[in-house]
Amino acid sequence: MAMTTADSAVMDVLVANHERFLAFLAGRMGSRADAEDLLQDAFVKSLDKVSQLEDPESAVAWFYRVLRNALADWYRKRGAEDRALSRYGAREDTVEAPLDPALFDEVCRCALELAATLKPEYRDVLASVDLGDMPVKDYARTAGISPTNAGVRLHRARQALRERVVETCRTCSDHRCVDCVCRTGTR
Repeated sequence: MAMTTADSAVMDVLVANHERFLAFLAGRMGSRADAEDLLQDAFVKSLDKVSQLEDPESAVAWFYRVLRNALADWYRKRGAEDRALSRYGAREDTVEAPLDPALFDEVCRCALELAATLKPEYRDVLASVDLGDMPVKDYARTAGISPTNAGVRLHRARQALRERVVETCRTCSDHRCVDCVCRTGTR
């Protein structure tokens, strides 16, 4: 579809107000980068609707409505993500059956050594929550972070440890380290 002179005039008005639109979004989103992304998406989504506007003067008011709707969607999505992370952070992992201490000592001792090679905050959360049985919300309080951030940190620490075990132990990690013969020489 070719752009008419009227469409071109509307686009010129919108582009001329780019900085105003960006300031509007950045002030409500707290991040200029997020605001730029949202503004770009709004511009792209609005391209096919410009032809519906008859007066270039009404384009600015119309586009502010588009931005307010996009902003509401962004907050809705962000709220859903925050709630999901919050549920994850508040969830306390439970073990269904008590661990046999002999089995725990036997199963890949190298995992503890590998945990020591992780970033300090990852070592700390694993030691406190997984080894020390501290609830995530209590860890968050002692670390001075939100429970959501503590849950994310715990997830990332476990993921980093898992990757380190696979990288170091290779095939024995596929078998849950029951027959560990990796670098530590156990078994």
